Amino acid sequence: MKLYPIEAGNFKLDGGAMFGVVPKTIWQKTNPADKNNLIDIAARCLLIEDGNRLTLIDTGMGDKQSEKFFGYYHQWGNHSIDKSLAEHGFHKNDITDVFMTHLHFDHCGGSIGWNKDKTGFEPKFKNAKFWTNKRHWQWATEPNAREKASFLKENLLPMQESGQLNFMESPEKSGFITQSELDFGVLFIDGHTEKQMIPHINYKGKTICFMADLMPTLGHLKVPYVTGYDTRPLLSLDEKGVFLNRAATENFYLFLEHDAHNEIVTVQHSEKGIVLKERFTCNEIFN
Repeated sequence: MKLYPIEAGNFKLDGGAMFGVVPKTIWQKTNPADKNNLIDIAARCLLIEDGNRLTLIDTGMGDKQSEKFFGYYHQWGNHSIDKSLAEHGFHKNDITDVFMTHLHFDHCGGSIGWNKDKTGFEPKFKNAKFWTNKRHWQWATEPNAREKASFLKENLLPMQESGQLNFMESPEKSGFITQSELDFGVLFIDGHTEKQMIPHINYKGKTICFMADLMPTLGHLKVPYVTGYDTRPLLSLDEKGVFLNRAATENFYLFLEHDAHNEIVTVQHSEKGIVLKERFTCNEIFN
């Protein structure tokens, strides 16, 4: 097995929204904001090469939305999925599986693009199976008012219409790591959104956890620091607390999808609770 970080593009989000009830005087120490209160955000995806299977976890927000849409997110840098794949010797047509932690636009938008004549949308990964789970798919395609702006039909329906959509088996009760059809463990959690999936990958004796929106950045390490986007913030507190205690005990390596400046971290127990242990680049862990 080989692992590769895939940078799908950096953007900015409102710091207050990203930290919920935590005051700016506190969160700006770890995630400094610009004059518009915006903080740096990454869309760092993960590519798993395992035999003949090439699995991409999440795909960023993509490039098909309008100029007005992207104007809200202040993209910066020159990253893209195509460029990042090419840097590792791959093409999007090589991808066999696209695993989506959840279907908010900044995690799955890069899965779908315009067709050749721009009359409609089609999957960008023509040879891949797209993976979600039935409970989350229903949640996303029949959205509540709070999340409606995050679940975009143009990101979702083309997966189904192409026949490439597949569903993971999900447990009735979340909070347990189950083995997935893609040969890595998946933790199902419900605080951020219904049945978000957190991959746990066994790699060279280490457990690599793709954190998605359970812990978007290192600044969200403290258990009460959950985003304003979470639909069930009190549940997020419980889920995050349980996870981080296990991460410290078992020395999980936490792959940070949304942290533009920290890539992988480990955590440890202390008198003050769970705290940072070490920081790593992807190259240090994957090579």
